[in-house]
Amino acid sequence: MTVGGARYPASMNPAFAADGFAILPDLLTHDELARVDAALTGRARVGDRELLRESWCAELARRVQADARVTALLPHDHVPVQCTSFEKSAVRNWLVALHQDVAIPVAGRVDDPLLAGWSHKDGTWFVQPPDALLAQLVAVRVHVDECGLDDGPLHVVPGSHRHGRLSDADALALRAARGTIACPVPRGGAMVMRPLLLHASSKARGVSRRRVLHVVFGPAQLPHGLAWAREPAR
Repeated sequence: MTVGGARYPASMNPAFAADGFAILPDLLTHDELARVDAALTGRARVGDRELLRESWCAELARRVQADARVTALLPHDHVPVQCTSFEKSAVRNWLVALHQDVAIPVAGRVDDPLLAGWSHKDGTWFVQPPDALLAQLVAVRVHVDECGLDDGPLHVVPGSHRHGRLSDADALALRAARGTIACPVPRGGAMVMRPLLLHASSKARGVSRRRVLHVVFGPAQLPHGLAWAREPAR
């Protein structure tokens, strides 16, 4: 199967191809979760986009990619290119409006008319590349904590990733037509999703916390003269 120029395994789940997401329980073992918990405990900053520079996170990304269920959903040449931490709790609580993930972290600005939406955050350049590249990306959201319906899980519009980049009006119209699905994920499980999938989340209603490591996989080599902000590990 080929999507946006990327070769996907013939075993790719047809439901994932059609819906743009899948829930994988029991991705990490109890011991692996304990190591991740230790690495995250005491961190002053939540929302760090550069966790892959840390050895424990790079090792975790390789471990996740080696899982047969994840391998079946990734193009053959993809590598981990970014990992961001999120934490939602009674203390850190927020809602996220309906959107698509359309920006990627790159090493620097490139003058190309196909590249738009340049921004500079925390010392890293981000750009909105053409849809053909965004369609190749796959994100694996590893849940360090249980994420039930009261913990602010993602709500997605199934199949919306197949419509390319959407305007706000078109996104709302598609949600009205198709509805949304809540995606609770057990501790140690993961949600695999296409970044172009329309998604949102409400504030947590409980008192627990919801920590997620959002690992993005993409092609090692980028078009249009771009390079990833962090050199992908092979």
